[in-house]
Amino acid sequence: MSEERERKPDTEVAHLGRNPRRHLGAVNTPVYRASTILFDSVAELEAAARGESPGVTYGLHGLPTVTDLQEAIAELEGGHAALAVPSGLAAITLALLAVTRAGDHVLVTDSVYGPTRRFCDHELARFGIEVSYYDPLAGEAIESDMRTNTRVVFVESPGSLSFEVQDVPAIAAAAHRQGALVLMDNTWGTPLGFPSFARGVDLSVHAATKYIGGHSDVLNGLIVCNEATYPLVWRLWTDMGVSASSDDCFLALRGLRTLAVRLQRHTRSALAIAQWLRGRAEVDEVIFPALPGSRGHALWKRDFTGACGLFGVILTPAEKARVDAMLDGMRLFKMGWSWGGFESLIIPAYPERIRTATRWSAGGPYLRLHVGLEHPDDLISDIDEGLGRLRG
Repeated sequence: MSEERERKPDTEVAHLGRNPRRHLGAVNTPVYRASTILFDSVAELEAAARGESPGVTYGLHGLPTVTDLQEAIAELEGGHAALAVPSGLAAITLALLAVTRAGDHVLVTDSVYGPTRRFCDHELARFGIEVSYYDPLAGEAIESDMRTNTRVVFVESPGSLSFEVQDVPAIAAAAHRQGALVLMDNTWGTPLGFPSFARGVDLSVHAATKYIGGHSDVLNGLIVCNEATYPLVWRLWTDMGVSASSDDCFLALRGLRTLAVRLQRHTRSALAIAQWLRGRAEVDEVIFPALPGSRGHALWKRDFTGACGLFGVILTPAEKARVDAMLDGMRLFKMGWSWGGFESLIIPAYPERIRTATRWSAGGPYLRLHVGLEHPDDLISDIDEGLGRLRG
């Protein structure tokens, strides 16, 4: 019999992480809610206590709804194994703690998600771990920022506010030459849009709250590990009693099934809107790596296999009151601190306020847009009316 043909990722998201035969034929893994697990004998109980039991020993870890999500994401992204946690930030912080110890040095991209920076500055420092920030566009030149004690290089590509696309393969090669690990926040790319392990990453984290969940109704995070890093992360995940609920993992699994088609719609609509915005006199620049001609497009085209609906827009100079009037009156684009759901969002953003290693200046008001699943014509109409308010 010939080997089974390798399936496309769009097919995999519909089938990975589910086995109806194990669940009375149910097409979706049911929600397992349990804390206490019973054993039939002292021998089984003691084997479980020694970690020798192949099944679930306690409801904290190992319930099928959770493990099916973990297995699906690890296989989809090309990692060795994955662990589910309660949020994207929990995935970032647990991964960083698992692979560092007092005396280590961590290099973090200056375009990093704000709460990641806050954790590095407050908590890693408290544990005796040095943190410094580097130019996200450093590429292989990052080697000059590395020290003898550099343990981790943290990448986020594109940055979720300023959208710099990093040369992850070059950074990974430089880090590995110095014996350091590469940890990536891959939430924008998702496992479908950026094959992190094929690009040299050792640990990939996701806010599954965003595109994987996709419906703005779940908080969930995922840590995907290679074979070398998994035991370190698993040990801390176990010792700290971190768990994601079966209910939340069920919602993340349900979202995963439509991830491919949703991303296609998000990207197609975002490209149409970004191109339209480019032609507006009120817009100075659109920063969307998937858009030809945008900053970062060449690296995006080389390394990514897809995109999403999140991008930035620099407006021409305008008073804050006019920008506020534009945003306050939006009908479809609403304001909220998230993205990746079915709904469109828009917020004013200020990347320059948290940069320390590099200078970031828009030159005019800066907005971050998430293009949802509404019809792009209606979204363009909403923005058009908003630009009218901006002009006054």
